[in-house]
Amino acid sequence: MFIQTESTPNPATLKFLPGSTVFASGSVEFGSMEEASASPLARRVFMVEGVENVFLGPDFISVTKSDDVEWAHVKPAILGAVMEHFQSGQPVMEADAKGGDGGHAEHDGPDAEIVRQVKDLLDTRVRPAVAQDGGDITFHGFENGIVYLTMRGACAGCPSSTMTLKSGIENLLRHYIPEVTEVRPVQV
Repeated sequence: MFIQTESTPNPATLKFLPGSTVFASGSVEFGSMEEASASPLARRVFMVEGVENVFLGPDFISVTKSDDVEWAHVKPAILGAVMEHFQSGQPVMEADAKGGDGGHAEHDGPDAEIVRQVKDLLDTRVRPAVAQDGGDITFHGFENGIVYLTMRGACAGCPSSTMTLKSGIENLLRHYIPEVTEVRPVQV
């Protein structure tokens, strides 16, 4: 098995590409070993000292390290953990565990059509680009012209995430949906 790695705009995060499906039903993020209890893959990666966050995407794993360790020291151990997991035959997630819905909770009310348009643009235009950088974006709500989003994976804590939200995503949404006046990040 050959696992490729890619850098991301976030210097503390690397993207690991095992060449097969990782998490087919969206994405899921773990900020600790305890949160990763439902994922044998994430638990195995968290066993590497210095790992602070594990994000599972459709075909990649984004791993964020602490500032006090160097990639040269933890990257080989993470590669080994990922390889061991895929060779073990264990599932990525336990059978009864669920991943995030990617911000696709149903929304009723007077803004339902606007929310549908926002989610559609996020899915078709934004999510693929953000996934290239090892992350994802979650829709949290729309109120009074403001779209509330969360950057996840490599994009969370990335130095350019504010610019991505304001200059990229906000401009895109405002262009296609005149009712959108602003995009704000939600910290979870």
